[in-house]
Amino acid sequence: METVAKVSPIKTVNPFNNQLIKSFEVMTDEQINAKLALADKAFQNWKNVPKAKRAQLLRRVAHLMRVRKSQLEELATLEMGKLVKESRTEVELCAAIFDYYADNGEKFLADKPLETPEGSAFLCYEPIGVLLSIQPWNFPFYQITRSAAPHLMAGNAMLLKHASNVPQCAQVMEEIFLEAGFPEGVYQNLFIPGNKIDALLADKRIKAVTFTGSEPAGSAIAAAAGKYIKKSTLELGGSDAFIVLDDADAEQAAEAAVRGRMWNAGQVCVSPKRVIVEEGIADLFMEKVKTKFAGLKVGDPMDEQTDLAPLSSEKAVEDVIKQVQKAVEEGATVITGGHRINRPGAFMEPTILTGIKPGTAAYQEEIFGPVFMFYKVKDEQAAINLANATDYGLGGSVFSSNNERAVKVARQIETGMVYINHVTGIAPELPFGGTKHSGYGREQSPAAIYEFVNAKLIRVTTAESAY
Repeated sequence: METVAKVSPIKTVNPFNNQLIKSFEVMTDEQINAKLALADKAFQNWKNVPKAKRAQLLRRVAHLMRVRKSQLEELATLEMGKLVKESRTEVELCAAIFDYYADNGEKFLADKPLETPEGSAFLCYEPIGVLLSIQPWNFPFYQITRSAAPHLMAGNAMLLKHASNVPQCAQVMEEIFLEAGFPEGVYQNLFIPGNKIDALLADKRIKAVTFTGSEPAGSAIAAAAGKYIKKSTLELGGSDAFIVLDDADAEQAAEAAVRGRMWNAGQVCVSPKRVIVEEGIADLFMEKVKTKFAGLKVGDPMDEQTDLAPLSSEKAVEDVIKQVQKAVEEGATVITGGHRINRPGAFMEPTILTGIKPGTAAYQEEIFGPVFMFYKVKDEQAAINLANATDYGLGGSVFSSNNERAVKVARQIETGMVYINHVTGIAPELPFGGTKHSGYGREQSPAAIYEFVNAKLIRVTTAESAY
């Protein structure tokens, strides 16, 4: 008799105290197929819904997120551990993104006339079908929003495979879409393990995939999408450079660097991971950073006064500790921190590493935790060279009192985004995405809505000139 392996349930574990909150059963192949069939059927109707009506429903989602903000911010904090004040800001950002596409989507999707010497021509933008969205846990609502808002506005349907440690966040978003009045099947959540993704991508009803996560997983998804000739967008993290030029305000730069790195307990793709400072200001900058590190309050993420939350899981903190230990073995120096905090939960000390040498793991890898990698460099050109000495290219920052100089430096950094006198940020109207091994494609801004549409050319000529 053939035995069937038992599939482990999807679990919510609070990283503040490592207590199990809730479990969800993994969907069967039959349930997955039913979801796919419903999505495909829903798309056939949704693509014909007037854009103004789609916009109205997006506004309703934004409204409901604001109404249910207390519930949503608590869920995000319970499931992945982020500070509740950060969860609140995330929910507000998501509502703004839905409003942005509701306000602008119809304009973005309007026919675009093209100049041609004879007759007329234009592009029209048509949805392509059911999209698979695969998202990580670090921003459980924002990651959903930045893929769902533009692509649903464009007339596509969507299936979400969210990270396994934020199932309640995934579930509540499907509830909100339905409550807002979206037709059943246009947006659905899948409780499935990663090993089901290839079969989904092979299914003809899935037309494209958008993924945010690790480079190895993204490479596998891109390969599968290519195999089945399906469009993909990837955001694969980064090792962002935070350049402080010698004419910068040291206090402003230090405050931004520390707050940016401790944001979401260091679990942000665009946080300042490699802090590169010109030697003329480096010692002053570092003294200010150490003072700010010493003043950070570590504790309950539900407490509004807490500055540093736990990491998302026991595995997450163990992985970061191993990376720090390996960096030290390869010659780096820990200025402060470097250990777990002796208390329940997935807590790690705020850490500063320096003396990181080319060719070592820390020099190339992304460390996804509250670890500050500090580099002192001789001059501006050395800062640019170091910033580009990575396979990643997502975001970055340049601090200087001279904006013209900062922009000149920013133009030479090989990355998708550079912010001047600010950590890499997020706004609905600004494109988000990277280059090199950080992936391809753009989310947010007008650019996002064109990622998964058919830009169809229609050419009009007189009958006499048709040939």
